This record gives sequence, structure tokens and C-alpha cells, in this order.
Amino acid sequence: MLMGMQPFDEVVTEHGPMVMRVCRALLGPADAEDAWSETFLAALRAYPGLRPDSNVRGWLATIAHRKAIDVLRAARRNPATVDGIGDAVQAVSTEAASTAIDGDLRSALDRLPPKQRGAVIYRYLADLPYREVAALLDGTEAAARRSAADGIAALRSRYPTSMPEGDDR
Repeated sequence: MLMGMQPFDEVVTEHGPMVMRVCRALLGPADAEDAWSETFLAALRAYPGLRPDSNVRGWLATIAHRKAIDVLRAARRNPATVDGIGDAVQAVSTEAASTAIDGDLRSALDRLPPKQRGAVIYRYLADLPYREVAALLDGTEAAARRSAADGIAALRSRYPTSMPEGDDR
């Protein structure tokens, strides 16, 4: 183990749920597990070179963001197949029944503009400070705050359950 570094299995245990929330929000349930795995495989390779004072949560959210982009790009390059469509429909409907709330929220998130969607996901699902949200979205901290506030307001109007209140982190 590196001096001052948490064992990697503890990193996975501590931050795994956050990474899964980010992957599910960006990709949906079908591709989230693969992106989660790819995130931690990449993190495992890079972990020995990470500075001991690094923000591991932000670092993992950044990796998850990039892995999600990779999955989305790969999906655009690969045409959908028709074989086995009945099995796929059954699998999707079974999963959809067990994650109806997740699907409703995912649908509401998908309707947000990209900057708002990213700001909401990274601020409220990954619990990153606005400084790191801004870095992930290639913007300013003020723009990240505005995008998150606008995104939450839009979600409140579309998604009838309680949404997080704004904060000043």
C-alpha cells in the first residue's frame, strides 16, 4: 500500500455507490454497470500514481464521466440488431418495472439541456463541489451554480417528488 493512500478496495466500497449513481444518470440502467466496471478498472490502473492529497471522489466522477462518454460514442457507432428483440424487450420491461422511479427521473433528466443535466448529476448525485462540476462541464463555477439551480427548478416542475434544496457549496 502507498503511504497515506487508502486501500483500493476501500475506495471502491466508499465511492462505488456514487459512481453508480453518476453512471445510471448519464447512461441509464442498461449500460451503467459496464461503465461502473470500466471506471474502476481505469482507476485501479491509475491509483498508484494518484497524489495522496487528491480528491478521490472528484477523480472517480471524472473517470465515470469519461467512461460514460465512451459508452455513448460506442453505441452511436454500433447499429442495433434485430435478432433476439423479443428477449431484449422482456429484459427491458422486467428491469423497467423494478426501476420505475429511476426511469421517471432518468426521463426527466434527459429532457434537461446538457449543461443543466450535467450540473444536476455531478452536484447532487456525485455530491461534487461546484468548482469540480465547473471543471467537468468546461465552465465557470458561477455557470455551474446557475445550471444546477435551473436544472433543479426544471426537474421540480416535471418530477413530482421532493428534489434537493439548493446549497452554497
